[in-house]
Amino acid sequence: MPATEPVPATALFRLARSAAFAAVALGLGVGAHAFVGGTVTARGAAAGLALAFAAALPATGRERGLGMILPLLTGVQAALHLMFAATAPVAAVDSMAGMAGHSGLVPGLAMLITHGWAIGLTALWLARGEALLWAVLRRLGARFTPVLAGEPSPVPGKPSGTPRRDGPAVPRRSPLRHAVSRRGPPAPAAFLL
Repeated sequence: MPATEPVPATALFRLARSAAFAAVALGLGVGAHAFVGGTVTARGAAAGLALAFAAALPATGRERGLGMILPLLTGVQAALHLMFAATAPVAAVDSMAGMAGHSGLVPGLAMLITHGWAIGLTALWLARGEALLWAVLRRLGARFTPVLAGEPSPVPGKPSGTPRRDGPAVPRRSPLRHAVSRRGPPAPAAFLL
């Protein structure tokens, strides 16, 4: 694939990408946290959404690959874990410590493994989606830039050097690859004559 110039992102597009990243990061954090027995309060989820949005906004100016998405998602997940643990009710923190090896702000092994797998898979998914989004935007830009700039579209004309007939083109006959050609009447009818 040829290297192309980076497509600049508008403010509205950057906000939409940041919101999508924040929603995915929050869903991942809440899901992984709850899967291992952690609790998430509404206040913690709202603060986590704001945190993920603020972390993603500076990175949405241009296309990002896995090398940028994976560390960003890892950092956001670590911050979300700390935020969820800090805002969890005290009774929930005590019950989590026994179930998942979770003691306050320090995650247990099950929590680390769950978050790690989820971060890796989600980062791959986001990086692939990012590549597809920017490929579509580059193609749309290549198609619509001449139209928006007011350039005339090329008029299809007669190809030079090849004569053109007036009327429909005659289809070329090609032999059928799997045709069986047998001359004469069908076999049972031949015995009647």
